[in-house]
Amino acid sequence: MEKPTSYCQFVDSLEEDNAHRIYHDQHYGFPIDSDDELFCRLVLEINQAGLSWTTILNKQDNFRMAYSNFSIQEVAQYGDADVERLLQDAGIIRNKLKVHAAIYNANQICALQESFGSFQHWLAHHHPLPLQDWVKLFKKTFKFTGGEITNEFLMSTGYLPGAHMATCSIYPKVLKACPKWNEV
Repeated sequence: MEKPTSYCQFVDSLEEDNAHRIYHDQHYGFPIDSDDELFCRLVLEINQAGLSWTTILNKQDNFRMAYSNFSIQEVAQYGDADVERLLQDAGIIRNKLKVHAAIYNANQICALQESFGSFQHWLAHHHPLPLQDWVKLFKKTFKFTGGEITNEFLMSTGYLPGAHMATCSIYPKVLKACPKWNEV
């Protein structure tokens, strides 16, 4: 069997209930309207750095519980006891830099919400930008957001094209949901 050359090809051979298949078919590349869910995706992308996406998908429910259902307002208020709790939680990635980045980034998003009305409005305000400009903006605004994390976050939330191949059965659904791709 030929090795898949894309995520779309990879998931095509998986069972319907596989975590990758569910993510690919229902979430990857589709716009997210909730600031808390955008924050969720950012936290998951950051935690994936250096690990497999399978690990993150398998732990995503644990992340949701550990990070107060990704409530930006709650995570922004986390203190030392919360950091210690997260670093002891075997259900998530126990990396001090990633835990601190999540809390810092929640505070940054709170500031963006204050200035722009929402995280989503901040993203829309800057759209469209080429990837390298998005990366500069994310590095200036957030912690632990290099080129790969920024690219995956933006692709996975519909701000940049590339999540699906044109031959993928999900591509037409994502294209319909992401008219902003025509602006890139």
